[in-house]
Amino acid sequence: MPFTGHKDFAARVRAQKTYWAAGAYDALSARMIQAAGFDALLTSGFGVSASLLGMPDAELYTMTENLGVVRNVCNVVDIPVIADIDTAYGNAINVMRTIREFEATGAAAVIMEDQVAPKRCPICVGGVETIPLEEAVGKLKAAVEARRNPDMLIVARTDVATEAEAIERAKAYVAAGADVIQPISRTFKTIEGLRALREACGAPLSLQVLGWLEKNLSPAEIESVAGLATFPLVPLMTVAQAMQENLAVLAREKTSKNLPRPVMAHDPFVEMIGFKQIEELQLKYLTSPPPKAFAAE
Repeated sequence: MPFTGHKDFAARVRAQKTYWAAGAYDALSARMIQAAGFDALLTSGFGVSASLLGMPDAELYTMTENLGVVRNVCNVVDIPVIADIDTAYGNAINVMRTIREFEATGAAAVIMEDQVAPKRCPICVGGVETIPLEEAVGKLKAAVEARRNPDMLIVARTDVATEAEAIERAKAYVAAGADVIQPISRTFKTIEGLRALREACGAPLSLQVLGWLEKNLSPAEIESVAGLATFPLVPLMTVAQAMQENLAVLAREKTSKNLPRPVMAHDPFVEMIGFKQIEELQLKYLTSPPPKAFAAE
């Protein structure tokens, strides 16, 4: 079931035939993103930290914890998985192991940023600190050398605050071997700025559709510059809002009869998560017959 079409994926992204993705935070959300019809999915660091730890996106989880989530996601979908690997958890030598570990999960691409480790989420704080350009270039060169499959794409994210510096870094990152460039949403304010970045660096962009990009840009404008376009937080925030509303009523009224949000029916849910396939395997490989009550269901 895991994705195997790395070559076609890489060719399409490099040709800027945009993949549209949504942000997964666990294997269940990944299944739902695939079922909805998205081209790909992103394992969102923001979402993983919130779901796994119940804590902010400040690189509080370890590389191994993030790796476990990405591996579980890759095991249940067959669309490309783009893994958020934060700062790659150290210097250039650490980067090499990080790249090999995430590549081994089956990830089709990784996003590596140029923040100082441990990172800070730029949508939650006023500003972030980036490492020197030379250090960032060294980390990218190490990442390119470490990957075994040249079609496992390396997305270089830059968190610098000005357009001029972002363009300078983007050009250096592409020269170092990055396949795709990702600016943070607050650095560029117009589609013209994003087009200037795309033209200057000579590589397609990866855009997280947040803030002004979500409000002001059309899909066609995004596709004019991006090989990857992701709604990183809509799945997480959708679930958080619905769960918060329903649980508040459930706790207060002690009945599920008056929930403000509809809940998914049992049968479609168990079908989505693969009960039918497991039952078929049980009937095929388990020597003892299932209990009658189970078989009747």
